[in-house]
Amino acid sequence: MSISRANLADFVYFLAIARHQSFSRASQEVGISASALSHAIKGLEIRLGVRLLNRTTRSVTLTDAGERLHQVISAPMQEIDGAMEILNKFRDEPTGRIRLNILSDAAELLLGPVLPIFTERYPEIQIDLTVTNLIVDVIGGGHDAGIRYGGTVPEDMVAQRLSPDIRWVVAGTPDYLKSFGIPKHPNDLHNHRCLRIRLGSGAMYDWEFEKGKQRLAIAVPGAITIDETRVGLALVRNGAGLMYAPEPAMQPLIDCGEVVTVLDDWASVAPGYHMYFSSHRQVPTGLRLLIDLIREIHPLGE
Repeated sequence: MSISRANLADFVYFLAIARHQSFSRASQEVGISASALSHAIKGLEIRLGVRLLNRTTRSVTLTDAGERLHQVISAPMQEIDGAMEILNKFRDEPTGRIRLNILSDAAELLLGPVLPIFTERYPEIQIDLTVTNLIVDVIGGGHDAGIRYGGTVPEDMVAQRLSPDIRWVVAGTPDYLKSFGIPKHPNDLHNHRCLRIRLGSGAMYDWEFEKGKQRLAIAVPGAITIDETRVGLALVRNGAGLMYAPEPAMQPLIDCGEVVTVLDDWASVAPGYHMYFSSHRQVPTGLRLLIDLIREIHPLGE
């Protein structure tokens, strides 16, 4: 079988399905419907004369022939992607699309001030954001990179720091503190109403504190559990209880006097935001330009 444009396109579709093991997720990456994707793969299988995929109602896996094809074409297709990125450097206007999976806090605090400038500077680059606090396989999900706190970046990824370390604070409204008292020690939180935090892994987060060489993790009580900072900010400003949050996210409420921080002498500092991506992929030009702009603007300080 000779190489044609149709076959090359179908190879791209096949590799996307192999990565995601799902027609629906692969269709989101390549930008066509799942039914059109299925039709394209069936056409490729007919032209090749072999079945490449095992399809059931619950899963999509590679056949032996599919595994062999995947082994043979993966590296050349990555080299083609790399060649396109190299050529992109010679354009007057960089083009392409960046797919990012990011924390909601990073979307607001880090990218909110940067992306309007980025799109003005590089109008031909498209940015596709997936904002979630869930722990996901970023690369397997079809994204070019992710943004997470430094301490949560997978070890097999290349990480680029985007912000300084972040201070975490506890705050409540003046009326709440007048009614329930001001905690002087982290253990005092056991007698307060706290907004509990569910991590992206599903586990409950123990609020972390440090003072000198002392380190404490408190499993705080509370009737309300959150997994997203913006919801917590709306709750804390209305007196729902005490909230533990990144100081940059809490700062606007602090500045206008809606909330007051407590336990400041126990505030902990954690790694800041990092961009991370696979070491086995050519880093898209647009992604490098975005990292450079974030470092130029310093939205969270130097």
